[in-house]
Amino acid sequence: MKSALIIFVRNPVPGKVKTRLAATVGQQRALEIYNLLLIHTHSVSKESGADKFIFYEDFINHSDLWENEIYKKFLQRGYNLGERMKNAFEDLFNNGYDKIIIIGSDCFDLTSDILNEGFEALAKNETVIGPAKDGGYYLLGMKHFIPALFENKKWSSASVYTDTIHQIKELNKSFYQLKVLSDVDEEIDIDFGI
Repeated sequence: MKSALIIFVRNPVPGKVKTRLAATVGQQRALEIYNLLLIHTHSVSKESGADKFIFYEDFINHSDLWENEIYKKFLQRGYNLGERMKNAFEDLFNNGYDKIIIIGSDCFDLTSDILNEGFEALAKNETVIGPAKDGGYYLLGMKHFIPALFENKKWSSASVYTDTIHQIKELNKSFYQLKVLSDVDEEIDIDFGI
């Protein structure tokens, strides 16, 4: 089976990353924290046996920490987060991938083991999801394209995970739930002493 790991990233530009965090710690500190998150996500993803795809929000950077020989680089396409994720999944399913997982770049708690657990879960389940403490999710995976999971949601809200699980159950799809982790969105989410 062909497995793909999609990583959605924002280009690290002051004022464009971690805006809720920047409101209390300042744009420069928010940028520093986001760069640490990118380094962590790179470390966690690099050893994955899946083909790796970086989807940038604004522009493709061929000279950043994501090595061109390891990570294939694309631009996100769509008007909101759901549409952008849907397009990325659809493109890769159309390119012959059987198991696809997407992660963002704002979860210090994510580990390589959790990522591997997600791919392993797709051997027996149609979907896998990693709930975040804020009501969203830090990971979503599927082994066939389910466009409905990216529609009819208020993105970046506390209901995203619940709404997604509701849709999965309504569609009669099997799912595997990973452990609950924390995303870094606001100052209160930072407890790692940086």
